[in-house]
Amino acid sequence: MITQLNSDGVNIVSQLIQLSVAPVFLLAGVAGLLNVFTGRLSRIIDKVDKLDKYEEENILKDEKSILKITQRREFLTMRMKNTNLAILFATSTGLLVAMVIVTMFLSAIFDFKDFLFIAILFILAMICLIISLFLFLREIFYTTSFINKKQSYIP
Repeated sequence: MITQLNSDGVNIVSQLIQLSVAPVFLLAGVAGLLNVFTGRLSRIIDKVDKLDKYEEENILKDEKSILKITQRREFLTMRMKNTNLAILFATSTGLLVAMVIVTMFLSAIFDFKDFLFIAILFILAMICLIISLFLFLREIFYTTSFINKKQSYIP
């Protein structure tokens, strides 16, 4: 049942807005992460396109060149999958945090006090954020390991 807002209700709403400020900042941070992740994904896709163009224009079709191109494409595909997973978990974080905010307001409006549900949503959001950051860290390690092992130039 919907409760009517009186002066106490206004105080409750203002307190809810204050409580939701921290999750809103978290959403802004997640948006920044998503921007970084999609930027990296875009660069990987550009490298795959460049590799395809190099492969089409490459007159020398020796086995060594084909092998290097194939290995590079597999490596870029692995990075792409990893980055896509990081994007998935970061987006899940944003959705869960938004659900926390909505649930907080709905619990006040409809007068249900299921704080455990809100806590579980927030914990799931933090787990998704942690996973996305670990995946991003793995992407960084992939990139640096490739640079350290690089022996010849393929776009």
